[in-house]
Amino acid sequence: MFHTSLTLLIFAYLFIFLTAVFGLWIWYEVKRQRRERFAVRHRVRCSICAFLFEDASDVALPRCPRCGSVNERERISLL
Repeated sequence: MFHTSLTLLIFAYLFIFLTAVFGLWIWYEVKRQRRERFAVRHRVRCSICAFLFEDASDVALPRCPRCGSVNERERISLL
């Protein structure tokens, strides 16, 4: 028969529990970041008036709806 101490059982339980919590945290964080990237993929910031607008067209240089200037598509930082 296999004998083990109470401390080893408590350590094993805590290790498994904390590993599961950490794994779920990482999984949800990856999902959240993927949703955020998907949500901002069509956003364009105007270089003249700094207006943030959505443009889902395939036009290389979209026009700003506020001031009418032509803008290049650039990645928008979420910070």
